[in-house]
Amino acid sequence: MALLEPNPCMTCGACCASFRVSFYWGETDAAPGGLVPAHLTEAIAPHHVAMLGTNQAKPHCIALQGEVGQCVSCNIYSLRSSTCHEFTASWEDGKHNPTCDRARANYGLLPLDERVPQIQD
Repeated sequence: MALLEPNPCMTCGACCASFRVSFYWGETDAAPGGLVPAHLTEAIAPHHVAMLGTNQAKPHCIALQGEVGQCVSCNIYSLRSSTCHEFTASWEDGKHNPTCDRARANYGLLPLDERVPQIQD
């Protein structure tokens, strides 16, 4: 059995504090079957919303708890949007994600190493 390293996202959070998190409004709990708490979003277009705090010059998602690069968590993780669900850390699925590297660089964090095993969601 291979030894797995802890998921690097649990100590990073740079993606949640680097980019706008936008998605179709129907993913919010304002729509039947939606999960993302609508009160944590703002309208950015007729059919799209963004997580509060991410539609600004220095984004920081309202759902991100903790200190980027130290220890973080998402307080709506099980209800997160497709945008968040589909974002993968570099090498998580065996593929490089330059967007992850860019977010990490914003906080002085090194890119993830492809040789480090990742825990998948």
